[in-house]
Amino acid sequence: MTSDRVPRTAVAAASVTVVFWASAFVGIRAAAPHFSPGSLALGRLLSGSAVLLVFLAVRRQGLPPRAAWPGIAVSGVLWFGLYMVALNWGEELVDAGTAAMVVNVGPALMALLAGWLLHEGFPPRLLAGIAVSFAGAVVVGLSMSGGGRSSVLGVVLCLVAAVTYASGVVAQKPALKHASALQATTFGCLIGAVACLPFAGQLVRDLADAPISATLNVVYLGVFPTAVAFTTWAYALARTTAGKMGSTTYAVPVVVIGLSWLILDEVPGLLAVGGGALCLAGVAVSRSRPRRRPAPQPVMRSHQ
Repeated sequence: MTSDRVPRTAVAAASVTVVFWASAFVGIRAAAPHFSPGSLALGRLLSGSAVLLVFLAVRRQGLPPRAAWPGIAVSGVLWFGLYMVALNWGEELVDAGTAAMVVNVGPALMALLAGWLLHEGFPPRLLAGIAVSFAGAVVVGLSMSGGGRSSVLGVVLCLVAAVTYASGVVAQKPALKHASALQATTFGCLIGAVACLPFAGQLVRDLADAPISATLNVVYLGVFPTAVAFTTWAYALARTTAGKMGSTTYAVPVVVIGLSWLILDEVPGLLAVGGGALCLAGVAVSRSRPRRRPAPQPVMRSHQ
């Protein structure tokens, strides 16, 4: 049974994940002109797998136990494979803010799936936090989507990414009872890379034509938002519920705004700032614990 109190190390790990995953939205947009969705996913997964295998060798961790493989396989195909292809394709058609907003439907689906399939329940504060944060994510997305005029196909693809993201996390959670975070991430990433091998020919062609900066961007996506961030995510997920972990990613749109401002010179408007504040407020609500009422003191009766 998972304790209501989340360890500080898990909170720190989740924070690392949020920052790197937010940077991935900007990185994907930068790489999109030079790499197709499938080749970008494969290049990212191959880079991430190479780094993860080195970490695995240094840590002297071998194959995961047999009981962990079903969850690792499902999360590898859905989350590492299909999710990345769908998100890459979606970000070719919509801006990073809209993509972040739509993908953040995922944690709501995740909490619902976890409550149903993993029997994590539906704590009122978790549901309230999801509602508040989702409202903030919508505001952030609308503030960065040119008044809401976005490609319908792009939004649908981001919704596909959200569904596969939520399903992958719920599948990974039971696997972490048997495998370490590093094992689950390494072999999930490898399975995702195998699933994306049909795009190998396109990756070779894109690498030949792309500038070195775009190729380095793909390597960055593989090393940090994938190898590092997925491992810190799994580490934190093993120490709390899928519902609570999903709620922390509502902070991603806030970080996307900051990175877009610094890297792409996009100054956030007041609407975006307000939406970001709602995202953080929702995370705070979902992670808070109800106050315990003091036990009533027994009434002392005097004897006449």
